[in-house]
Amino acid sequence: MSAVAVPIEAPDEGVQQRKTARRERYRQLLRSPTFIVGAFLVAIWVICAIGYTHLAPSDPFATEPLRRLRAPSSQHLFGTDRLGRDVLSRVITGARVILVVAPLATLIGTVAGTALGLVTGYFGGIVDDSLMRLVDAFLALPLVILGLLFLVALGPSTIAVILVIGIVFTPIIARTVRAAVLAERGQEYMQAAKLRQERAPYIMFVELLPNVLPSILVEFTVRLGYAIFAIVTLTFLGFGIQPPSPDWGLSIFDHYAFISGGFWWPVLFPALAIATLVVGVNLASDAISQAFER
Repeated sequence: MSAVAVPIEAPDEGVQQRKTARRERYRQLLRSPTFIVGAFLVAIWVICAIGYTHLAPSDPFATEPLRRLRAPSSQHLFGTDRLGRDVLSRVITGARVILVVAPLATLIGTVAGTALGLVTGYFGGIVDDSLMRLVDAFLALPLVILGLLFLVALGPSTIAVILVIGIVFTPIIARTVRAAVLAERGQEYMQAAKLRQERAPYIMFVELLPNVLPSILVEFTVRLGYAIFAIVTLTFLGFGIQPPSPDWGLSIFDHYAFISGGFWWPVLFPALAIATLVVGVNLASDAISQAFER
């Protein structure tokens, strides 16, 4: 009686190739000049946000009425503002504010949007139709007006700004993740997971999520740049972060009326800080997009 040979299942070559391709793209990203420049600009402000207590030359909240609106000098490199506070110290300290609020808001939107996109893309059918109709209805509304309405209802505060921006980003990110999931749903590893009768949460978060992670990473970096602008805009309109915070948008709001009198430095330096941070985030985002969306 001859023995029956049992075939040994070979590892999924397609999955291995995809993992190898992702690792290669990460290596290419780290060698990208665009990414290096963008990461360098962001790193400068991250260092300021972490070490502001050591880097700021003076107390950013200390007022000196006798030194109000002093021009840049050796004593105050960026000058002083309308209350005599050192502008350089407030710019350095303001990095902590923007680099806490913007990433937190973007993270909330990314996590919620990713979960929503995974559910709608994986289950499809009536679940997809129902949830995506709600998303479409939400996106049909002017997002700026919607955000302002939320802030009016919640009241201006840092937590309210984080929540509102996260809520506004959720449906946008959900659509992107859903599209990535639909592209992956017919792959062999998905069929194999279903044949093994894996549970839906396992398939979504263990099998699907790593394969759509590049799209999520791209979306996070893109939305981070928008979040910075949104925070500055809301603060400038009086609905965002409140005084005496050294927030850059608040500094511009407090001093833009003084430009006509020749007092440009309390506005220029926070504006340059915003510009360099946004440029750095956008450069890094473009490099990530080019590396993973090819």
